[in-house]
Amino acid sequence: MIERTYIIPLRSEWLKIPRYKRAKKAVNSVKSFLAKHMKAELENIKVQKAVNLEIWKHGIKNPPSKIKVNVQKDDKGIVKAQLFGVPFDVKEEKKEKGLKEKVLETVGIKKDEKKDETAEEVKQKVKQGEKEIKKELKKLDEKTEELKKEPEKPAEKKTITQPKTEQKVTETKRKEPDEKTKQELKAVEEITQKLQRDAAKKVKLVK
Repeated sequence: MIERTYIIPLRSEWLKIPRYKRAKKAVNSVKSFLAKHMKAELENIKVQKAVNLEIWKHGIKNPPSKIKVNVQKDDKGIVKAQLFGVPFDVKEEKKEKGLKEKVLETVGIKKDEKKDETAEEVKQKVKQGEKEIKKELKKLDEKTEELKKEPEKPAEKKTITQPKTEQKVTETKRKEPDEKTKQELKAVEEITQKLQRDAAKKVKLVK
């Protein structure tokens, strides 16, 4: 393990090119300087994030004139350059997940998840969903018809015996539907309305 510190001059290099390319040239000059002095190949030189941020701090047109760097060379020949005063093994703090990302994770959708489904597969899934919705709507319609066509209970006949004439008088009373049946009918109608809305939305998405 070899450790060194260098003050790398940059101005003489980035003055040779246009202003809108100066920061890129400065980074490349850091790599070429380290390759020359550490006797390594350009592929094996790795500039750390802090060095890159220091060069790009004032934009692409205004890089620094020089930069001080700590350098380490491994046994494998890999050279790492870090800004002077910054340790090499710096772990980046993990950002806390926002509310949107947490909700997506609970649903099972990842942010960087790639969608490989073609348009035909999506259409097929929508068609299957429409068929299922239609089946459910038919079932609900059948249930509503059955509830509406339920036979009314026969009118109860009451015989009133009069002691003198001994005549029988029948009184008929019509019963209104119970509260339970009314609630069931309302629930069925609400479900049918929801299913119809979902079907309409899916049809719009397909179009």
